Amino acid sequence: MLTITALPAFNDNYIWLLQDSATQQCAAVDPGDAKPVLQWLKDNPGWQLTDILITHHHHDHTGGIGTLKQATGARVHGPGQETIDGVDHPLADLQQLQVLDRTFTVYHVPGHTLGHIVYYLPGEQPLLFSGDTLFLAGCGRLFEGTPAQMYHSLQRLAALPATTLVYCTHEYSLSNLKFAAAVEPDNTAVSARLEKVAALREQGHISLPSTLADELATNPFLRCNEQQVVTSAARESGQLPVGPVEVFAAIRAWKDRF
Repeated sequence: MLTITALPAFNDNYIWLLQDSATQQCAAVDPGDAKPVLQWLKDNPGWQLTDILITHHHHDHTGGIGTLKQATGARVHGPGQETIDGVDHPLADLQQLQVLDRTFTVYHVPGHTLGHIVYYLPGEQPLLFSGDTLFLAGCGRLFEGTPAQMYHSLQRLAALPATTLVYCTHEYSLSNLKFAAAVEPDNTAVSARLEKVAALREQGHISLPSTLADELATNPFLRCNEQQVVTSAARESGQLPVGPVEVFAAIRAWKDRF
């Protein structure tokens, strides 16, 4: 069984450290800063960092690659459609990846960036390392992709088992849920989740991981066919959206200025 530890970095990033206690080997997801990983290895002697998993090219996800490779010799996996210094193993959509004696599936999910990938580990408790594509109650900004690309990427992830644990890379949950409450003010699941996350953050606890079931119930970007989301999108855009992609585009633009 994997143990997963959140290593805080920068203002609101998490580096996910996957640990296999049977082998004392570990893997880091999106280490934008090498220091938290190196400190963990120093505090836990006997462990070896064998792999680094990268979701996309932004520096807050890749900045620690060089230092970690030099210090540990870890192999670096990343999106084949992006140029990232230090990647040893470029990955494509639906490729199988062996890490820590487990088989992950790679999904190409353009939107936040054009080459963005996520890592999915099926099983009794499925795991999804979603980078900056799917957040708790939100999704990433469209820096490179189109609304249609991001909408379809999110739909692929929404089709995974509802029990999937979602490990995204930023602590944006509170602001995302405030936006979700603005989009769907009558959604009691959103208001309950907002209260719960606010309490966690007030106590200094992290809000992650999420579950896909919770995202389907509260994340407006996965609920573009719901009538209140459509109504809110129409109000904010000034025109009635035609189909879920236009709903998504309207609420994503709204979130950018929220």
